[in-house]
Amino acid sequence: MAIFTEEEQDLIAATIAEAEKLTSGEIRIAIEKHCKTDAFDRATEYFFKLDMDKTSEKNGVLIYLAYIDHKFAIIGDSGINRVVPEDFWETTQVAMKAHFASGSYASGIIAGVTLAGEKLAAYFPTAHDDVNELPDDIIDMDKHKF
Repeated sequence: MAIFTEEEQDLIAATIAEAEKLTSGEIRIAIEKHCKTDAFDRATEYFFKLDMDKTSEKNGVLIYLAYIDHKFAIIGDSGINRVVPEDFWETTQVAMKAHFASGSYASGIIAGVTLAGEKLAAYFPTAHDDVNELPDDIIDMDKHKF
């Protein structure tokens, strides 16, 4: 994966696993080089193609990044959107954008995942029988086949 080193990929996956210890929410990262449309629309398309709407509590979160076009979006499933304020993802996006602006994509993703886990914990705390419903690895959409 050209944008992240092996170590960065491992750190991002570990950060997702740690964030998911705080919440029953499921967090995934999808990246690609280019996004010719609106980033939120693209993230929404991938959200459904990656079956993120299939979690038991409808609390999946996708962080999408088109790194060459400098676009990103965060999308949460319907269970999240029903209970959180409208500006729920705003502080997470601001934190991520600060890292991205300095060219540190891995740090931006890590900040976003960490904040998402912390914020989701207030609405979707982890349960003793919580299961990891989705993989924690980064999805390279340029290589992913549907």
